[in-house]
Amino acid sequence: MCGIAGIFNINGSSVSMNILKQMTGILKHRGPDGEGFWNGGFIGFGHRRLAVIDVSEAGAQPMISEDGSIFITYNGEVYNYKEIRKELKKRNYSFKSNTDTEVILKAYQEWGQECVKMFNGMFAFAIWDKNKNELNLFRDRYGIIPVYYYFKNGVFIFSSEIKSILVHPEVKKNVCLPALNEYFSFQNIFTDLTLFEGIKILSSGSYISIIKNEVDSFSTTKYWEYSFNEQNSLKDERELITEFTGLFEKAVTGHLISDVEIGAYLSGGIDSGAITCIAAKNFKDLKSFTCGFDLSSASIDEMNFDERGKAEFLSNLYKTEHYEIILKAGDMERIMEDLIWSLEDLRIGQCYPNYYVSRLAGKFVKVALSGTGGDELFGGYPWRYYRALVNQNIDEYAEKYYRYWQRLIPDRFKSDFFLPDIFKETDKHPTIEVFAEIIKRINSSNKSEIKTPEEYINLSLNLEARTFMHGLLMIDNKLGMAHGLETRVPFLDNDLVDFALKLPVKYKLKNINEIMRINENEPGIKTQKFYNQTGDGKIILRNALKKYVPDYYTQFKKQGFSAPDASWFRNESENYLKSILFNKNAGIYNFLSYDFVKKIIENHLSGKENKRLLIWSLLSFEIWLKKFFSEY
Repeated sequence: MCGIAGIFNINGSSVSMNILKQMTGILKHRGPDGEGFWNGGFIGFGHRRLAVIDVSEAGAQPMISEDGSIFITYNGEVYNYKEIRKELKKRNYSFKSNTDTEVILKAYQEWGQECVKMFNGMFAFAIWDKNKNELNLFRDRYGIIPVYYYFKNGVFIFSSEIKSILVHPEVKKNVCLPALNEYFSFQNIFTDLTLFEGIKILSSGSYISIIKNEVDSFSTTKYWEYSFNEQNSLKDERELITEFTGLFEKAVTGHLISDVEIGAYLSGGIDSGAITCIAAKNFKDLKSFTCGFDLSSASIDEMNFDERGKAEFLSNLYKTEHYEIILKAGDMERIMEDLIWSLEDLRIGQCYPNYYVSRLAGKFVKVALSGTGGDELFGGYPWRYYRALVNQNIDEYAEKYYRYWQRLIPDRFKSDFFLPDIFKETDKHPTIEVFAEIIKRINSSNKSEIKTPEEYINLSLNLEARTFMHGLLMIDNKLGMAHGLETRVPFLDNDLVDFALKLPVKYKLKNINEIMRINENEPGIKTQKFYNQTGDGKIILRNALKKYVPDYYTQFKKQGFSAPDASWFRNESENYLKSILFNKNAGIYNFLSYDFVKKIIENHLSGKENKRLLIWSLLSFEIWLKKFFSEY
C-alpha cells in the first residue's frame, strides 16, 4: 500500500512541482520506502511507496508505459494480477517488473476503463491517458482504499489523504456543515462529503473521468455496487458450507501474496481466528497481534470486553508468534491528537484501540490481515436487522431503521444541539433524506417490491455494507497507514463477496420467526430478552469455521472491539473530558450549544445514561478543530 497525489490543471496551466512535492511529502507515513514524481506540465503525479510486491526499483512509481502514452500512480494490491498478467502475455505484452502496478497499466492499455472490473483487490489509482487527454481516477469495489478529491475553478486535485490536498493554495479550509450534520446523526458520513467543505471522497466502486480543456467533461461512473439477492436456495447447507470453505481458504491464501513479512490481527473471535489459522498454515512463524483492556474499574456489563484469553488460546493452537498490548484508563488521552490527525475525517466510534494495535503490528510487519467484512456480509449484528423486520412498506422500514441509526443526536434535539445559525444551515441537508436516498438507490435495483422479512434483512445488510462497513474500512486503512502498515481484508475477496450476496438469509440468521413475535416495546426488552434472542448471526460461518476453531468458539456471541469507556469516562477520564468539554472557549461551541452538551455529559457522569459514543465524538470534533483549524 502507498500514498498517491496529483494535480490536473484542466485549462492547461503549469503544475507547481513545489506544491506537488509538498503534497506527496505529507504522505510519507503511507510510503516510507521511497517517493517519485512525474510532471507533464499541466498535470503531475506524486507517489510514496510502501514496497510489498517486487521491492526492487523496477516497482518505483509513477510508472510510464513503454510508448510514453499512459502514466499511473497507484495505491493498493490486486491479488489476481498474476492471472491477468498471463492473459496480457498471450496478447503480446511484455513486462519489466513483477509488480501489480505494471499489470494494471497494461490492462488499461488493453481494455481501457473496463479493466477495473477485472481486479480482485483493494486499490485507488490515477491514470493519465495522453492519447485521449483524459485523467481517470479509480477506487476499488468496496472502498477499502480511500482517495479524496477537490474540483473547482478548473483545478482537480486528488490524494490518498485530505491533509495532502489542504497544502494546495487553491483549497480554502472550512467546516462542511452538511457533513457535520451527518456525523452527529450517524457517527459516520453516508454521502461522498467530508468534514472539509469542497473536499469529497470518491465513492467505492466508482471512477472519475476528466478531459483536458473540457471542464464540463467531469463525470463519475459507478462500475460496481452491492446487490444482496438470494440465489442459492436450491443448495443444501452442506453444499454451501463446502463452497464457502473453498472460497474462504482461497481468499486468505490469495491475500498472502507478498515479498515482505505478514501478520494477522487476532481478536479471539471466529473471523480473525479462522483467518489466522489458514495464514499460519501457509506462512511460517506468522506474527499475531491482540489488544486487551484493564478492567479493574469496568462495570459488570463491560467485563467481557477483554478477549486476550481467547486470543492467547488461538495463538497457542496455531503456533503464532504472539504480541499483545493492554490498554488502561488514560491511554486514550495520550494519543488523541495523533489519532485525529491520522483519521482526518471523523468516522464510527472509539477507535483508539485500533490505533494502538496498528502501532504494535507496524513495529514487526508491513502487512496485517483483518477480519473486517465477516460480520457485515454474513449478518453479524442481528439485533440491528431485527429492529426493522416487520413492515407494511418500504417507507415504514426506512423510518424504523433511520430511527435506530441516529446513533448520536436524534432529529428532535438538533435545534437545541446546534447553535441557531448552524442549525439553519444543517437543516438544509436533512439526514432523513440522506438515509432515504440510499434506500431508494438500493430498492431501485430490485426487480419486484420488497415484502418478505428476508428481503428487508437483505436491505439492511446492503445499507450497512455501503455505510457502516465503509467507515470501518476507512479506520482500518488510516490507522494502519499511520504506522506504515498495510491492512488486508480477506472477507472482501470478490468471489467470497459474490457468494455472501447470494446466500439466503436463513444461513445467516436463525431466529426470524421468533423475533417477529417479540414485542419490542415490552419493558426491559432492549436490555435483556431482545438481545438474548438475537445473539445468533453468521450461521454458515459458525458451522463452516468449526474446521478452524474449537466448537465452543463458534457459539460465542458477537463481541465488539471496544474499551470500557462508559466507566472510564465516569472515573479516570472524567477530569480529561471536563477539561475539554466544560471549557466554554472550546472550538466546538462555535457550532454547538454549551448548555446542551454540558447536560448530556452530566447525565452520563451521574449514570443516568450511557453517552460514551457521543462523548467520544464531541472530544474528537474538538481535537479535529484544534488540529486542522487554527482559528478554533
